[in-house]
Amino acid sequence: MDFVHPVEAVVPGVRGRVLATLAATDAEMTMTTVARLSDVSINRAVTVLNELVHLGLVKRREAGSAALVCLARENCASRVILALSGLAHTVVDRLREAAEEIRPTPAGLILFGSFARGEASAQSDIDVLALRRSGVPEDDEPWLDSLGRWTTTAHQITGNAVNVIDRAVDELPPLLRAGAPLWQEIARDGRVLVGTGVSALIGHGAGPE
Repeated sequence: MDFVHPVEAVVPGVRGRVLATLAATDAEMTMTTVARLSDVSINRAVTVLNELVHLGLVKRREAGSAALVCLARENCASRVILALSGLAHTVVDRLREAAEEIRPTPAGLILFGSFARGEASAQSDIDVLALRRSGVPEDDEPWLDSLGRWTTTAHQITGNAVNVIDRAVDELPPLLRAGAPLWQEIARDGRVLVGTGVSALIGHGAGPE
């Protein structure tokens, strides 16, 4: 899935661009403004907006010589567009819910990379750091089975490939001290799904649970 342009990914072409622009704000806009923000010609924007008004997804109000438009947010089809617009937030919520089933409980399950930065396209992997608690070996069968199930669920939720780095929490201090860009990025930009962020784990440790 393209999480940067989710509306356009599902509704391609000018209509998708216009709907994405309208979904991004509650404010009324002139058709000229919609065309500029959608990077389409004014003629195409006007045609598409009038079609969407006819379908009930867009409201149009005359204001002097201008026509103001906005998404009709009470419309059921418009709510689908709004849900697409906020897809990345919904995905994070669902990944967190699924991660609650991982056993043993991770010391941390942390999104990083393009998805965490809000830059994930349809070709992007969903990058995740899974941190085992102290005393949980890398070949722990319940951990591997549970993490594997979560990875499969994460792929189903996102539609993207899921890349999981599995590390023990005790491994983090030397990795961070080495200053490798990957670990610095995770510490700086990572989004916690379960447990605690990298910096806090280094400061406080993470024992068995």
